Amino acid sequence: MHINPLKSALNSSKRFTFKEPESVVDHIVVGGGVVGLAVARYLAQRFPDKTTVLLERHTRAGEETSSRNSEVVHAGLYYPPGSLKTQLCLRGRQLMYEYCERNSVPYRKAGKLVVARADQLPYIESLHRKAQVLKVPPRWGFHEPLLPTKLIDGNEAREMEPSLSPQIAAALYSSETGIVDSHSLMESFERDIEDAGGSLVYATRVVRVDPSQSDAGWVVQAVTGDGSDSDAMLARVLINSSGLSGPLILNSLLPHDQQLPMYFARGSYASYKGPGIERISHLIYPCPAIATRKDSHSFQSLGTHLTLDLQGKVRFGPDLDWLAPPVSQEDEAVVDFWTQYLVPDATRVRAMHAAITSYLPHVTLDGLQPDYSGIRPKLVGPGGGFQDFVFRLDMSSDFTHKAGGRGSPMINLLGIESPGLTSSMAIAEAVVEDLLIAKGLDLGDED
Repeated sequence: MHINPLKSALNSSKRFTFKEPESVVDHIVVGGGVVGLAVARYLAQRFPDKTTVLLERHTRAGEETSSRNSEVVHAGLYYPPGSLKTQLCLRGRQLMYEYCERNSVPYRKAGKLVVARADQLPYIESLHRKAQVLKVPPRWGFHEPLLPTKLIDGNEAREMEPSLSPQIAAALYSSETGIVDSHSLMESFERDIEDAGGSLVYATRVVRVDPSQSDAGWVVQAVTGDGSDSDAMLARVLINSSGLSGPLILNSLLPHDQQLPMYFARGSYASYKGPGIERISHLIYPCPAIATRKDSHSFQSLGTHLTLDLQGKVRFGPDLDWLAPPVSQEDEAVVDFWTQYLVPDATRVRAMHAAITSYLPHVTLDGLQPDYSGIRPKLVGPGGGFQDFVFRLDMSSDFTHKAGGRGSPMINLLGIESPGLTSSMAIAEAVVEDLLIAKGLDLGDED
């Protein structure tokens, strides 16, 4: 399958011209999904004497990917051991459970079974081996097995979940996998930001970004509501966590031949009421379709799995449906073409049913109803292989080309899909501690 990427850039229409900034902010975070909120929260608490502002184009937080996912707290099973996805998922899971417990955010460690047919046994065995040897920095303070897993045979799996297919030969049990109320989590992050003196600015879209010619920061222009006039601020540190629009800002600064491609994949979910799920109490995941290949980290979807919400309701998903962007890419507004795909497609339910019955054979087609869809930001297209999270650091001096100028940092968080929710607090910690502070880049005061 071939999908042409979208290459679009902020302000490609040239509608907004440069403006001198009218105010100065120490930290601007663009994007109010769960990751942007986590980053703004960390900055506001870590630097209480500095100003932190989060800009979000929607009227409330988490209106895109963050509110349209499985709400799963992943244990850290699936990705290459040294990848950001694995390391930040492990750390994020630890931070998430601790945070939810302290702040009364609803969650539950439901546990997960990754179920396998006989031909898929090597895949779950490899996951189990990986779990035994994972290492993380001592400063994380794990006081229990890092990633506890247990290999069980098919009969043991059916004792835990009697509805499983007799074709299931074995399963990997992950006790640390859970579910969380993502909306309550984001509301709690919002309260933390405001309590620490940070500002949340909603219904405000960033329309232009320029490096300051003085290398003092980044000039960020934003428009609030339906207005047409922009306000300009100088951000001494700029962090872009705009999710599905992630590459737009950077692409507006790069030469055309260096602009980053953007891919979009829809995942649809179906609710279920009917037979074949008696006494279900765990999350159940099939092996990814690529599990029998040597490059088993190259999957781009975990398959159509069963998840539970905190009320015990069952849903299945997501599937994977690559979206073709518009042919015309001249206007940056085309980046939002995905909004027309948020209505669940009932025609996909039959294929979902076929995938589900490979491990839960008595689930009926009639019991499945389209529920909702979410869009995942991708940096590589179909068949592109494993793609890690990308934290790209650029300095304003890279674009002003001032001799001897150190410049001010901009960090672009790109391709933040699953396990982005689980990793959100760890991403924030890594951005601030490992990039800004460790590299001496937090420029809260001009030299």
